[in-house]
Amino acid sequence: MRTVPPKSEFDPAQSSSALQFGVIGCGLMGREFASAAARWCHLSDFDVQPVITVACDVDEEATAWFEQNVPELRYTTTDYEELLDDAELDAIYCAIPHNLHEEAYVDIISAGKHLLGEKPFGIDRDANQAINRAIEQQSDVLVRCSSEFPFFPPAYQMMEWIEEGRYGEIIEVQAGFWHSSDLNPEKPINWKRIEDVNGEYGCMGDLGLHAFHVPLRFGWTPVTLSATLSNIMETRPDGDGHRVPCETWDNAELQMEVEAGDQNFPMTISTKRIAPGHANTWFLSVYGTEFSAEFSTKNPKELRYLPYAPGDRQAWRTEDWPHVSAYADITGDIFEFGFTDAIQQMWAAFCDELAHGTSGMHQPFHCATPEEAWQTHEIFTAALQSQEHTETISLDWTKLDRT
Repeated sequence: MRTVPPKSEFDPAQSSSALQFGVIGCGLMGREFASAAARWCHLSDFDVQPVITVACDVDEEATAWFEQNVPELRYTTTDYEELLDDAELDAIYCAIPHNLHEEAYVDIISAGKHLLGEKPFGIDRDANQAINRAIEQQSDVLVRCSSEFPFFPPAYQMMEWIEEGRYGEIIEVQAGFWHSSDLNPEKPINWKRIEDVNGEYGCMGDLGLHAFHVPLRFGWTPVTLSATLSNIMETRPDGDGHRVPCETWDNAELQMEVEAGDQNFPMTISTKRIAPGHANTWFLSVYGTEFSAEFSTKNPKELRYLPYAPGDRQAWRTEDWPHVSAYADITGDIFEFGFTDAIQQMWAAFCDELAHGTSGMHQPFHCATPEEAWQTHEIFTAALQSQEHTETISLDWTKLDRT
């Protein structure tokens, strides 16, 4: 443990609105959370404040960033078990490689700490089931999974329209998360390309819950699935002058049939690390007999929608959607909403639910649940089977068990 000299007079232990957080994994997403917490004043009249007081990473250079930039930090450590024994911590954000999820998440939950973890909640289905067993044994612990893109205002509006039943009979749903980050064949290999660390799911495990979050929230679970998985870059440089196998799937396209209530429709979900020209594109399209809508983060304030009545002309409308977020903030509605705003809105949802309970939240959309993460594991496992046997897989959810 490395004790950090206080840089702030603020004492979270004396504040009734403060929730003390520990961060395990101080890389990119850990720093994003710290940034969101540091500008919490950006939110208007929000009655809960996350305060990062402990940072943990095996890389001391990573925790050094927290020492320099997080004034309420009490200490840093390379051993996450110190956080589990810290009675002052209310919750933990954990962002570590997939192969470490099972042990760390189970330990965090068993210690009674509330958890916001990263997808896919376990490297495989067995690991995910172990995490779910721990959750069942700690019913008073709030556990959620990070997924920020539905908090973009146009996406949030699309979800309100789903809730209102505006679309009529659903014709088709498309969703996805695309990167171009691996198009360069000379990009050095990293842990996401190594099966023992990232998992057999490949890009599905790393990106898939983002794409499935909204469909699963509204009960659009597939009953059949056919997958096309692609390993496009089969080798990558290792940094020592050699090329080594790139073991995980680069791209995945899942064609599914959904049964939801009395409706039956096709749904396509795609996750891609090699999508030329797409830096970080999340998208959702819902087409219906009475209403259709499309949104992509490629155009973050643009919402396309088509209302329709029998006999009317079919004309898409494109509107610049105002910056009106789930949790009110100080930004004027003429400005664009961005990724860092979505991260902060997601954290506000987690803190809101933690402080007030699901039914008492200021707005109804909570973070991705362990059940939704479990559903993605069943879907990704079926996708691997479909790819291996070149067949369509049936999913009978009445026979599938989270634990």
